[in-house]
Amino acid sequence: QVRLVESGGGSVQAGGSLRLSCAASRYTDSDYWLAWFRQAPGKGREGVAAIGSSGSSYYADSVKGRFTISQDNAKNTLYLEMNSLKSEDTAMYYCAARGSEPPFPLSPLAYNYWGQGTQVTVSS
Repeated sequence: QVRLVESGGGSVQAGGSLRLSCAASRYTDSDYWLAWFRQAPGKGREGVAAIGSSGSSYYADSVKGRFTISQDNAKNTLYLEMNSLKSEDTAMYYCAARGSEPPFPLSPLAYNYWGQGTQVTVSS
């Protein structure tokens, strides 16, 4: 069992920045994948970024060049650095984890473990 706890959400004006953190109780496996998802009211859960234990990463087209996913293995912590935020980035953000590389790293169906989420609100 992996426990994930997100933090760092908040309210920011368009063009601003936030850094989300996700503390993991442990990584599931030597070959693990971690990801950030988001869900806006009335919409489905959307993959934002994912990173593997090897350092490979994937990004949704909507956030490429603005968001950066990273991890601190010593702290068992996943990060999402979000810059140039837009109103359409407003959502609840969740981190997720699984062992082994998923066929579709940005699909929510691929992940076993989820955090409770942290709200990000971007005002224009």
